[in-house]
Amino acid sequence: MKSTLYFIIPLLIVSFLFADKKRDMMLPDLTIKLINGKKTRLSTLLEDGPILVEFWATWCAPCKKEMIFLEEYHKKYSDRGFRVLAISTDSPKSMSKIKSYIRAKKHTFLVGLDPNQEVAKKMNAMVMPTVLLVDKDRKVSWFHQGFVPGDEKEIEAQIIKLLDANNQMDSN
Repeated sequence: MKSTLYFIIPLLIVSFLFADKKRDMMLPDLTIKLINGKKTRLSTLLEDGPILVEFWATWCAPCKKEMIFLEEYHKKYSDRGFRVLAISTDSPKSMSKIKSYIRAKKHTFLVGLDPNQEVAKKMNAMVMPTVLLVDKDRKVSWFHQGFVPGDEKEIEAQIIKLLDANNQMDSN
């Protein structure tokens, strides 16, 4: 238990220190390779509304727990133009693991591939999982690293806040 706390407490401190710096960061219009082999641009994904970007890996247990909730958010808010993009940072050798995991869990959100962590580095996502909420203008409205039970409530609250802000901008 103590060793777990020695790991979690510094992680939380680092997350809090850097979270404010990540918020309001403007993302470049990155090209993202999808699991189906196609490529897309961040701007294309944002045409209908904001997006949640999660960086994950098949070896990351907290990532897998978080993805259950990502599927719920994807289904619950897609009618408001909201999308989820889970970008795997697994190595090229793990490609079959990624595809079989996504199929087995029946995830319907978009899945991207970043085997060399090029996109992750550009988005400052060096801890797994990392979640970024990005508005239609490619601005990061919320940034979170790690996942512990209860985080899903904060993630959803931030999604709702972003969607409400997006709706206000659209109505003006």
